[in-house]
Amino acid sequence: QVQLVESGGGLVQAGGSLRLSCAASGRTYSIYTMGWFRQAPGTEREFVAAIRWSGGSTYGADSVKGRFTISRDNTKDTVYLQMTSVKHEDTAVYYCAAASAYYSSYYSSLTYRYWGQGTQVTVSS
Repeated sequence: QVQLVESGGGLVQAGGSLRLSCAASGRTYSIYTMGWFRQAPGTEREFVAAIRWSGGSTYGADSVKGRFTISRDNTKDTVYLQMTSVKHEDTAVYYCAAASAYYSSYYSSLTYRYWGQGTQVTVSS
């Protein structure tokens, strides 16, 4: 089992920055990929960014490229999502997720076995 705990959410003004953290515990050696997803009210959960635990390759949704950066600190078993130039449409609950096997479909929520509880990000205009 892998446990994930997100932190860092909150209220931020449009154009501002915020950094989300996701601390993993438990069988972290089994993690292949970690991802960030988000879900706004009335919408489906959508892919934001992902990072391969070994090697560090990163991927991002077109909607956040150039604004959001995913990174990891393997020594702390923690993944970060640095959000810059935030927009009102970035308002959502952000979820951290971990995959315990390799899948090429890093963008699919079905790839991920473990999920955090979510952290709210609200962008004010």
